[in-house]
This record gives sequence, structure tokens and C-alpha cells, in this order.
Amino acid sequence: MPLKISNGVEIADWQLELTAIRAQGAGGQNVNKVSSAIHLRFDIKSSTLPPFYKERLLRLSDSRITREGVIIIKAQSHRNQEKNRSDALERLKTLILDAIVVQKVRRATKASRNSQRKRMDKKTQRGTTKNLRSKKIDY
Repeated sequence: MPLKISNGVEIADWQLELTAIRAQGAGGQNVNKVSSAIHLRFDIKSSTLPPFYKERLLRLSDSRITREGVIIIKAQSHRNQEKNRSDALERLKTLILDAIVVQKVRRATKASRNSQRKRMDKKTQRGTTKNLRSKKIDY
């Protein structure tokens, strides 16, 4: 079953390389004999993704993407191999969707003269108020 990214974009099963491996960490004897973790490999350059998607993914500075343009995701948070498989696929989908989001161009703004004047007037007024509260000592 292909992994659906968006309405017109899908990743076919033959493009994904899923390998069952032994999970790391605690778990007793079960860890040593059951391959419940999933190692997902996805080659961006040889995939059928649209060129825009490929370009954006290859431009990412993500530790999961190698220099050759291969995404490597290791899922081992669950004790069940099927849950780890769906977790790895979901993380791949999230990575791709996050890569294609175009950030809004940020333009530097400047405070208007009127707002600057108002700010300075408020500061002066606040200082005057504090000055009036102080005890006046006449010698």
C-alpha cells in the first residue's frame, strides 16, 4: 500500500526499504531474540517525488538525511514490529511535509515616529509620577 503524502503525491512501496532489526536498550531476553525495531531507508534522488519536493528535502540540514540523499529513520519506541513500521512511515511523512512548507518572507519593520513619540511621553510621565512619590527633604 503506497504512503500518501498529499492529494497528488504518493510514495510506492518499492521506493521504501524497510528492514527489521533488533532494538537497543532494556527489555530483557525479548530484546536479544526478537527483531522489533524498523530501519527505514528512502532514496530521495531516485524516488518519484515531484522535483520541488526533492529539492526542498535535499536542501534540509537534517541528521537523518545522508550526503547521498538517503533518508534513514530508525523506529524502536514500540515493542511491536508493526507499530514501529507505522511509526517510521509516519515520521517520514512528517519530515517530507515539513520540508515543503514555504516560510513567509520576513521583512524588517520600523516603529513609526508617532509611536516612538508616544513611548517617550509615557516614559517621561512615568518618571514624573515616580519623582512626585519620593520624599522631599528641605535642608
